[in-house]
Amino acid sequence: MKNVLWFDEINAKDTEKVGGKSANLGELSNEVDVPVLPGFATTADAYDTFIHETDLREKIERLLDGLDTDDVNDLQRRGEQIRSLIKEADMPQKLRESFTKSYEDLEKKLGVEDPAVAVRSSATAEDLPGASFAGQQETYLNVEGKQDLIKRVKDCFASLFTNRAISYREDKGFSHFDVKLSAVVQKMGRSDIGAAGVMFTMDPDSGFENVVTINGSYGLGEYVVLGEVNPDEFTVFKENLGIIEKSVGDKSVKLVRDESEENDNKEVDVPKSEQEQFCVTDNQVKELAKYALRIEDHYGKPMDIEWVYDGQTKEMYIVQARPETVQAEKDENVIEEYSLNEESDVVLEGSAIGSKIGQGKAHVLDSPKQIDQFEEDQVLVTDMTDPDWEPIMKKAGAIITNKGGRTSHAAIVSRELGVPAVIGTENATSKLKDGQEVTVDCSSSTGKIWEGQLDFNVDEHHLDEIPETETDVQVNIGEPSEAFHIAQLPVNGVGLAREEFIISSHVGEHPLSLIEDGREDEYVEALRSGLGKIGAAFYPDQVVIRLSDFKSDEYADLEGGAEFEPDEANPMLGFRGASRYYDEVFQKAFELECKALRKVIDDLELDNITVMVPFCRTVDEGKNVRAKMKEYGLDQGDIDVYAMAEIPSNIIRADEFAEVFDGFSVGTNDLTQLTLGVDRNSDKLKDLFDERDPAVKKSIKTLINKAHRNNAHVGICGDAPSTHDGYADFLVHQNIDAISVSPDVALETILKVAEAEEKVSNENIEFSVSNTVGQPAGDVYEALKDQGKMTARKMLDYTDKAVDKDSINQAIGWLAKEGKLTVEHRDGEIRYDLETEK
Repeated sequence: MKNVLWFDEINAKDTEKVGGKSANLGELSNEVDVPVLPGFATTADAYDTFIHETDLREKIERLLDGLDTDDVNDLQRRGEQIRSLIKEADMPQKLRESFTKSYEDLEKKLGVEDPAVAVRSSATAEDLPGASFAGQQETYLNVEGKQDLIKRVKDCFASLFTNRAISYREDKGFSHFDVKLSAVVQKMGRSDIGAAGVMFTMDPDSGFENVVTINGSYGLGEYVVLGEVNPDEFTVFKENLGIIEKSVGDKSVKLVRDESEENDNKEVDVPKSEQEQFCVTDNQVKELAKYALRIEDHYGKPMDIEWVYDGQTKEMYIVQARPETVQAEKDENVIEEYSLNEESDVVLEGSAIGSKIGQGKAHVLDSPKQIDQFEEDQVLVTDMTDPDWEPIMKKAGAIITNKGGRTSHAAIVSRELGVPAVIGTENATSKLKDGQEVTVDCSSSTGKIWEGQLDFNVDEHHLDEIPETETDVQVNIGEPSEAFHIAQLPVNGVGLAREEFIISSHVGEHPLSLIEDGREDEYVEALRSGLGKIGAAFYPDQVVIRLSDFKSDEYADLEGGAEFEPDEANPMLGFRGASRYYDEVFQKAFELECKALRKVIDDLELDNITVMVPFCRTVDEGKNVRAKMKEYGLDQGDIDVYAMAEIPSNIIRADEFAEVFDGFSVGTNDLTQLTLGVDRNSDKLKDLFDERDPAVKKSIKTLINKAHRNNAHVGICGDAPSTHDGYADFLVHQNIDAISVSPDVALETILKVAEAEEKVSNENIEFSVSNTVGQPAGDVYEALKDQGKMTARKMLDYTDKAVDKDSINQAIGWLAKEGKLTVEHRDGEIRYDLETEK
């Protein structure tokens, strides 16, 4: 029986010997190519020896007998008595000798007298899939000398009986004595003069697995874990370690070593200039992501990892790694979708944790000792949480904090409990009042606190019941923060990614105004980051990004926009879309747009990006835009460029447009508006605005036929396929390549498309003219089926351009012989129709 094991003596299989934290550190040291600070672990056997030789087990059992964890005061009293018993007990001589001898050996290895070490608790049931102890046991930093080491090891043993640990084991059904404790003793990394943080090999809220999410701040990592600071955050694309997005946190304070006090830490202010900088460089971020991927690859599952940047050695180190537990327990085939049915005033915003919606009466608390004041299903409002808050968090209907990042204690425990939380609001405790009714909305990545208790829906989707389709079903998206959530849907990418939301919400200023102020980089980075997130979220599936399509009045509404925009009587038909991109003045803004898109493609190595040009009135205009895209470096021959088919000229001259563009996407709103001459915003004419009008459907059918004979792609973006019965059938019958809808109706649309494809398949089995007598007869049959009665001359308009008059007549003869046609003589013309099935 050993009382101490060095990291090089243990691996992941030794959890029962040294607990999860220690076992994983041994595994990382020996089996994974990542830097780990040296150290050793006391064993579970040593813990048993301590409990046995000090006669503590019987005393602890007696104190826990009859415990009711809901009686918080009683739990606190019993827990405090147990911890005192452990801390006051004498360390058995053999254990003391083993621990101090190992510390002396570490001295020799490091060549430092009384080296500063971190002493961390490692429970034998900790860090296992299905169990997250989330800091329930204690960590002690900057421990120096043998005497302090023994004290801190006993403190770690005592922390096995913190109130929250006792309560957690009771709730999870763990025996208090089946769980044992190891103390990890590890060289201190000097993050107090560097940085530290936490990273997940996934997005921890959506469960999206193709990114590494890194949080970090200056100083010791405890402030990141406890939520004392809102840390910097980086999102790294796993495919090439490109940084998708990064945000500077509020790092106003940091925890550092107190040189004047032995073995103690202190909080100090961070200078303003440092607060506005990132705590680590882009290269260091990529280094961390590389280590994260090695760890994930070794364990074969998403991981939760703690790291430090040693400001003395200028090196990165991994100090902890454990399996991620929240997303791991979810059923991948079930998606719960929360959505509000109504809205009110937004009181606060912060980071959303999870994706649920909760509501109740707010209760502002300063301390977890106020638990007896807190009622079931109230909304907990506090500055931040640590493990002492967990009994209250379990009772809460939702949680709101002033501080904390997405890897803080409040975030981790809220996810585990399935309680919606909005964290980092900055001033929730002063803004909200006791008893105030609120709705806590985490249905998007920006968490919102709404006034009052609002009505909401919860829809459950079973993905294993969703069929695959030949026709691509895609989604329309504008808000990048929703991309990781939406990417969980079983869709084939994005048919319409709008830039306008990024420009209005994340920039808010007219691009020409930014150029005038010399702030072009802000515009480029906002577009690069937002569009890159969407592109990466759906990789490798296609993402069609529409170039900016603000109208002049919408651009004028942006800050500084009025001086750059004309005052137009009808902006809908005015200076918009393609006409802007080669305009003598606006082309400067278009150049920034092109730069941003090129950076998306190059920085993240995304080969799934397609660019779409909106409102392109003429073929020459299309050529001008393509020329500008080449001039500004966007079009290097490695991307497809589509035209938004939303103007009748796009349909009429589709053959010519197909020589300029690689494909089309039908914009049903503008196409319907311009085909029918109906202002889509007119209440008076709203009944006339209908995408099902025969003229609109004929335009779509014509475009598909012309595009396909030019080997060009055709999609459609709009909700007509989901909102109008039979529209999906119509599109599938026309052999459209892709249908893109809003995310909330994506699953419904997939089902409609699958049903339509099955109908087409059955019809083809019953009668396939094309396969029987060739393309002309097939074209005639399909034209009559879709358009109804027509003359032979009219048939030429609805068949392939290679089909001539003689071929039409031959096809008619064959179909008539087979009894597939009816013939009608009227007004000197012969009209043909399909025979009605009897």
